[in-house]
Amino acid sequence: MSLVSRITAALALSAIVAGTVGVAWADGNAARGKDLAYTCLGCHAVANYKNVYPTYSVPKLTGQSAAYITAALQGYRSGDRSHGTMHAHAASLSDQDIADIAAFLGGEPLKSTGKAPDASVPQAAQVCVACHGVDGVAVLPDYPSLAGQHADYIERALEEYKKGARKNPIMAGFVSTLSAADIKTLATYYSRQSPGLETVARRASRFSAR
Repeated sequence: MSLVSRITAALALSAIVAGTVGVAWADGNAARGKDLAYTCLGCHAVANYKNVYPTYSVPKLTGQSAAYITAALQGYRSGDRSHGTMHAHAASLSDQDIADIAAFLGGEPLKSTGKAPDASVPQAAQVCVACHGVDGVAVLPDYPSLAGQHADYIERALEEYKKGARKNPIMAGFVSTLSAADIKTLATYYSRQSPGLETVARRASRFSAR
């Protein structure tokens, strides 16, 4: 099967999986999520905060869709994503807890400008744009937006998909063809796109009055 055929099949499967999972997601209550997310803010509300051993930037979450954050937290809870601290935090959360936290952390999702960025899209990103958008704003809420995300975090995520530390058959197929140089190029490209993701604010004014 050609690369194009594999990509087409993977995207079709991805859409089916996303639609199936999406039906099971509970609606999130951001106000309740604010109370539950107090431990999350210790890392995700600190600008340029770093994970250590290995060292890379903690991801920006504001502007990410609640659906994607929900899927990520479920992955950490199940072990499909390998990260000891995140697994420990997610392990005790119910599906509703996760949905509420995701609604709070994500806030208003990024909206694409509908325009291609000024810089040319690197060859390595030709496959990525089908899900993550030419400007890094995801085409469906089930997928992560990459615009403005820390470059070193994007690099780390792609490396984890390649090594199997993040278990996703679609991403594993895509990253298997990427060189280290490709990964660095992709990370740099998407990190520079705007409108971009932001660090979570410690207190969101719309939830501060109790």
